[in-house]
Amino acid sequence: MDATVFAYLAAGFGAAITVFGAASGIGRLAGAALEASGRQPEATGDVRTTMIIAAALIEGVALFALVICILLATK
Repeated sequence: MDATVFAYLAAGFGAAITVFGAASGIGRLAGAALEASGRQPEATGDVRTTMIIAAALIEGVALFALVICILLATK
């Protein structure tokens, strides 16, 4: 097999791990935010804003990791 095949395979595994980690992180974040909103309904707006900012940061890191996987596979 060619080295390019292994590079694409490794990029696929890296992308899968990245997506799984990001989904797990956002799931935990949403669960904690819902629990916090249930405990203190008056703070729902603040919790939602904080959750959206944190989810955007997680997505940004995941996108960055996916770009690195693609760049390393095609190099």
